[in-house]
Amino acid sequence: MGRIQTTFEKLRAQKKKALISYIMAGDPDLPTTEALISTIEQAGGDILELGVPFSDPLADGPAIQRASERALKSGTTLRKVMALVKRLRKEDSSIPIIVMTYYNIIFQYGLDRFSKDAISSGIDGVIIPDLPPEEASEFISQSRTSGLDTIFLLAPTSTEDRIKTIVSSATGFIYYVSMTGITGARLNNVLEIKGKVSEIRGYTDLPIAVGFGISREDEANKIAKWADGVIIGSTLVKLIEANRGKRLLLPRVTKFIRSMKEAVG
Repeated sequence: MGRIQTTFEKLRAQKKKALISYIMAGDPDLPTTEALISTIEQAGGDILELGVPFSDPLADGPAIQRASERALKSGTTLRKVMALVKRLRKEDSSIPIIVMTYYNIIFQYGLDRFSKDAISSGIDGVIIPDLPPEEASEFISQSRTSGLDTIFLLAPTSTEDRIKTIVSSATGFIYYVSMTGITGARLNNVLEIKGKVSEIRGYTDLPIAVGFGISREDEANKIAKWADGVIIGSTLVKLIEANRGKRLLLPRVTKFIRSMKEAVG
């Protein structure tokens, strides 16, 4: 059993929900990222999404695009991200880590080599927003063999057939994108999420985590009543951006994670 599944099962037994945090690796540099991961884990974060910067992101809003640009300028690569995770694992970090990046980066690295190297580095799963499951059979097969979870996205516009396709291809959990558009947009109708999460549950036993547009404790608290996990991305990336290079960065991230975890439960 992998770290992601173990985490969700442990939380379910405790009648709690997962706080899933997203940060961009290498923003503003990799040593800071390493410190941030440890801080998030110690503050109560349950699962971490670690972005790998790409020059042409698909669904990233302005905050994550700026973070990606800073990370690229600092020389961040997929290989360096794997080395960072491997160091953290040697230091007894146990938080599940999911790499979120784009297919071109993984294709250039090599599909088979990526899956094997990711697992040997201590990475637990991968999200590739621009790789639909219909075109991912080879990658899914290699990931299954290596033990790497493949996490796919569903949206408010997803049809019944689309939901069936996604849940049959996914492991780890289902990522429900709470709105159409880009990351960092404002969450509008929280009640619509309840209905869609309930619909998805009719097709899978996998945990369902909701992301995009969640920035406040009250939003996280409401969504956690229906979903198994709440994903916080742009708000945390903006907090890092505003405090990068400052001594208050880690304390402020600690305070934010603790408050969001309390809201999620």
